[in-house]
Amino acid sequence: MTDIAIIDSPLSQSLIVEGHCFDIKIYRGAHTLWSLEVVNAKGTSFVWDELFPTDEDALGAALADFEASPVEDFLG
Repeated sequence: MTDIAIIDSPLSQSLIVEGHCFDIKIYRGAHTLWSLEVVNAKGTSFVWDELFPTDEDALGAALADFEASPVEDFLG
């Protein structure tokens, strides 16, 4: 079995929206595009189906979704 090295983006961060804390996690394998995951305070994970060419694109997608969607969408 081969271990896959995960590369975490330095753009991963915590974000507080309307008093709720979320962790924005951006990561990839050595030879893959960037994945985006948002985890709320209860540990519920939301993973985007889309992969992103850059970590900046992934962060932009997360922030745009927080702007466009009610916070309840991320509370699970």
